[in-house]
Amino acid sequence: MSLLKRKAPRALPLDVCVPRIACMLATLGLVLVGLVMVYSASSITDLVNGEPAAKSLISQAVFAVVGIICAFVLFRFVPYHIWSGNLTWAIWGLSVLLILLTALSGKSVYGAQRWLQLGPVAIQPSEFFKIAAVLMAAKLMCQARNHEADARIILVEALLFILAPLMFLYATQSDLGTTLVCAVGILAVMWLGEVPFRAFATLIGCCLVFGALAVLGSGYRSGRMVFLDPWNDGAGGLDAGYNIIHSFYAFAEGGLFGVGLGNSHEKYQYLFASDSDFIFSIIGEELGLLGAILVIAGYLVILWAGLQIARKAEDDMGAMLAGGLSIMLVAQAFLNMGSAIGVLPTTGKPLPFISSGGSSMIASLLMMGIILSVSYAEGAQQPYERRRADLRIMRGGVPAPYRVPSRPASAGSRPYPHTGRQAQARQYAQTRQYAQARQYAQARQYAQTRQFRGRSYR
Repeated sequence: MSLLKRKAPRALPLDVCVPRIACMLATLGLVLVGLVMVYSASSITDLVNGEPAAKSLISQAVFAVVGIICAFVLFRFVPYHIWSGNLTWAIWGLSVLLILLTALSGKSVYGAQRWLQLGPVAIQPSEFFKIAAVLMAAKLMCQARNHEADARIILVEALLFILAPLMFLYATQSDLGTTLVCAVGILAVMWLGEVPFRAFATLIGCCLVFGALAVLGSGYRSGRMVFLDPWNDGAGGLDAGYNIIHSFYAFAEGGLFGVGLGNSHEKYQYLFASDSDFIFSIIGEELGLLGAILVIAGYLVILWAGLQIARKAEDDMGAMLAGGLSIMLVAQAFLNMGSAIGVLPTTGKPLPFISSGGSSMIASLLMMGIILSVSYAEGAQQPYERRRADLRIMRGGVPAPYRVPSRPASAGSRPYPHTGRQAQARQYAQTRQYAQARQYAQARQYAQTRQFRGRSYR
């Protein structure tokens, strides 16, 4: 054999590489669309403020490059199993510390104290707390499923380390949008962790009641319900309904194919926050209905690919991380787009990968890096290697009879109730895998017995 001949690279299974590539391409496409639309929507405002027209574009491109580098590092060099350890506590502590500093000495913009000035850069810590909340929820759910702690202790930890910081974030920053997005991510982790239906439905009901009380109990939030009839805001559409009305104008002007890239009329300071909160309206005006549908399709691809990665994950931690982060990311996107088209109240949440803002861009790409790290672990072993690792057959002597491993349970703990279709499918797959392994072990034992007898007759 020639020394110059290289070993052929291993081909990944389609069920592993297709979701991974789809996730990468959809994310890259949305980032590129975001850079183009940020430049189109913000260039007029930059010129009015005496800045270069490409100022916001350059800043957004720098944040995108930093986020892509961080996502690549998480994807290739940081195994997702590390989030089951103490690193999650470090990330959680840092995010909570930033929220505390924001409450004490944060920067107030448009009446909300949500930004923290760190030298020349202003960050929004709530964007990074979303990641910490999902990591902590997945960690606690894994402990519950593996019976590593008593259920009451895990419940107390969930109240202290998830619910308490979330309520503090809501109280100090008056950020109902981030609170709801975090709740969606936490509920997604619990759904993937197969929490019993009654408890899950109770939590959803509590979230709905909290959201209704938060909207109706605050004057400026209840004023946002004007999206139901923005022309009836008490000022003929010139008060709380002004932005929604101009967002409608943008979509109506765009039509099917749009007015053309860069030809938006509403971005000439008619539509407030046209490069962030209402950037989807500018997309609908310049690229039309077809462009808006392509953006929606990009997020749907991310959701599908993230759930496929979660379904193929090696363990519960990987499934809850990939699925929870994917659902939370896409839920925020649809919250932003729903506000722009007038079917949801305005929450001020940016459109992931597209809206102007460094904190949102980097946080969204960090989530994508964690999701892809779960996919990278799935492709580390070939299917035959996984089956061989699961056989557990002794190499020396006569093979031991195959035993179905029993699930250990700690003293005083109750077995976790496996409910739902996912649990049934997992149980069926394990039973079939054990049966195949038993047949393989019996065939190998029979072959070794015949070989031994043949030697004894010689």
